[in-house]
Parts: sequence; structure tokens; C-alpha cells
Amino acid sequence: MIDTCQSTFAELASVVLPGDMIRLRTAMKKPHRLKEFCTAGAGVKSILRRLGRTIDFSGCYIFTRGKKPFYVGISRGVIGRLRQHGTGKTHFDASLAYRMACEKAPHKMTRSMAMKNTKFQKQFQDAQ
Repeated sequence: MIDTCQSTFAELASVVLPGDMIRLRTAMKKPHRLKEFCTAGAGVKSILRRLGRTIDFSGCYIFTRGKKPFYVGISRGVIGRLRQHGTGKTHFDASLAYRMACEKAPHKMTRSMAMKNTKFQKQFQDAQ
């Protein structure tokens, strides 16, 4: 058993995960923009209120370009993680922005060195 999961592997494979995929595909039809999670001065609690939720939740999130997924992540606190992607200052916090910056400014530096590089830092900020 993992955490509090009461389902067998067979139940997960045949019932739970297919249901999750249906909900995920439905949610992808009405995506939120990342900037909704990155308002200056707005923390996780205020974002949750705006979304009609009371607590953050664990799950999967997908970033798309148009209707095509290009980044998938999982988190124990999805709303907080989405906010972190858009407002984080390091390559750990904003790993999506880091990857996008790498597309625009390829390099052979370590992540920490790239974050100190002026040219790369500009691409990182633009990606956010």
C-alpha cells in the first residue's frame, strides 16, 4: 500500500486511472493561464479562494502551448507549485522557466552557473 491508497493495482489500472484521465482531459478543455497563479501580493490562500477552493491539493498539472502539452508535473500542492513556476527565483523553484530559457539560450554550464549568467538570466525572466 502506498500512503492511504486502498485500491489494488488492478483497480487502479482499470478504474481509477482511466477516470483520472477523463477528468484531466476535461480540465484541459478550459485551461487556466499561469499568470492567474502569479499575481504580485497574492498568496496560495487568495488564489484558492478565487478558484472556489479551500485547500491546496496533490495531483498532476500540464502546461500546454495551444492545445498541445509540453510540460507535465506532479505536486503535493498543485496551486502552490504553479505559483512557484511563475514566481520562483531559482532553477529549482521555476524549473519550467529554466527549461524554456535553455531552449532560447543553450549552454553547457551547470544550472547554478547559468542562473548567474546575464544572458541566460534574461531568458529565464522572459520565460517566466
